[in-house]
Parts: sequence; C-alpha cells; structure tokens
Amino acid sequence: MTGPCIKTKAMPLLVLALVLAGLWQTGSGAWIYLKAHLAQVLLQRAWAGTVAAQEPVPPWPWADTWPVARLTVPSKDIDLIVLNGAYGRTLAFGPGYLESSAPPGSRGTTILTGHRDTHFRFLQRLKAGDEILLTAKNQQVHRYRVTSATVVDVNRGSIGQDTEGHQLALVTCYPFDAISPGGPLRYVVMAEEETL
Repeated sequence: MTGPCIKTKAMPLLVLALVLAGLWQTGSGAWIYLKAHLAQVLLQRAWAGTVAAQEPVPPWPWADTWPVARLTVPSKDIDLIVLNGAYGRTLAFGPGYLESSAPPGSRGTTILTGHRDTHFRFLQRLKAGDEILLTAKNQQVHRYRVTSATVVDVNRGSIGQDTEGHQLALVTCYPFDAISPGGPLRYVVMAEEETL
C-alpha cells in the first residue's frame, strides 16, 4: 500500500512544478514585450536629448546605439524612436536604421527594420495611401505615402535603393504569426516622400 500513497503525495509536487514551469515560460515571453515598450520611454528621453544637442545621446550609459529618427503613423497610433543599426541587440528595444541605406530624411532609400511581433507588427495593417512621418534629428518632418507592401525572399530578391528619389522601406520578418523566428521571407512596405 505504500505505492499509491507515494503517488498521491508526489502528485501535488508534480502539479506545482508544472505550474511554476508554465509561469516561468509565460513570464519569459511577456518580458520581451515589456522590455520593448518600456525601452521606448527611455528612447523618447534620448531622442529629446539628441534633438536638443544635435549630437547622439545614448538611451542608457552602456548603450552602443542612439536615436536617429522618430517614426509616426498617425492613422495607426504609432510613435516609435528609431535606433542606429539594424542588429538583434538594437531591435529588441526599437526599430533600427540600416546604416548602408540613405540617412533618414535624405535623398535615396532609407531602410528601417523591426521585429514582426513587437514594434513592426503594425506593418500588416498598413495600406496603400497611408501616411508615414519620419522626423530627422534636425526636426524636419518628412511625409511619406505607402505605395506597396510585398513579401520578398532574401535568397532571391532585394530592396531596390533609389538614389534619386526619397523612399522609405519598412522591413520585418514574415509571416507575422510564425512560430519560429527568422526564415528567408521579409515583409517590405515601400513609401514615397510627398513633395509640397
């Protein structure tokens, strides 16, 4: 009779262990979203400092990046600070500026990247004609209109970089609801700057 008694005593411990493991996994997943949103508060402060000083101001002392632009989409209630560099360590906190592309607000194609499940999740809701505002550190606001949204295989295609016009490319991984991160597909939203 000791066998069933041991099973009965072990069952609550097993249930407790499973509940704790579930809470740990849920907390780990929630931390990604919490970090992404809380970082934007610090980034807003760093952006204000960058605009005031016209020099890069890192969002925290050990940061190896700094704000380079402000991205807003009024119709979608989006207001994000864009960081220098499109690296994993940067994208955890906000969208990143691809340094090999045209600087924000200048002639050419500016490429911004972001995670599909946090900052750039809104890309799937953008439609042709939607307005996107990009504010450079000199506080000049550049108005863009979405012209297209396509899926590109990074192994077969690329983003054309127009050197004469003023384009904005917003890039994220695809599909939006993928279970595994990465993969070869990218969702690319292209926008043209409006001339006054």
